[in-house]
Amino acid sequence: MGRIEFTAEIAELLGKVRRRPTAGWPWRPGEQVPDGLPTKQSWGWLFAPDGRVLTLVNPRDGICSLPGGSLEPEDAADPAAALAREASEEAQAVIGRPYYLGYLYDRVGSANGGHECARVRMAAALRAVGPSEADPASGRHYRRLLVAPGLAVELLGWGAPGLRQARAAVAAAVHWLGVPAAANETIEELPVEGCTVFPGPVYPGGGRSPGR
Repeated sequence: MGRIEFTAEIAELLGKVRRRPTAGWPWRPGEQVPDGLPTKQSWGWLFAPDGRVLTLVNPRDGICSLPGGSLEPEDAADPAAALAREASEEAQAVIGRPYYLGYLYDRVGSANGGHECARVRMAAALRAVGPSEADPASGRHYRRLLVAPGLAVELLGWGAPGLRQARAAVAAAVHWLGVPAAANETIEELPVEGCTVFPGPVYPGGGRSPGR
């Protein structure tokens, strides 16, 4: 691995990063969510053309996350629609078609009132971001970084299970999106005014995702 490059401003931001304790949810790569197990959340590995992924940092508490969140009624029980909506709300991101990767089995149901549930993971192209705004649901105003998938796992604090998930995301992105298997190692903050990242067709959200 070569030297990871980033600006002094990003170095200051990364110095505030605080990792959440790992939840230990088992990762089910490539498995469909079983009938009867409700899907409560959908999160995405959103790729730039050079293989980096969008990682969000809350500068107030230093917590990092991937774009995503809970399914809402308007998502019509579709994880792809939930991802497109959440990415737009949290990061003002526009994405391409999401590809299903698998799910995390939440046995204690912290996202489902104490009942077991699934937390879906997907991969998609990050087409563009709009002007930076606060998430209307939480009021959080995230900093939007492009980082290599392995570094994203480190910032998220997901350890070995996170690396397995990242490898599944990279394999899908190499196959479906044509990104390189070895990502650019530079850490870059996307401009506050927004920009195009990965030109191509946009997934509009709502309804069922293609091929699912």
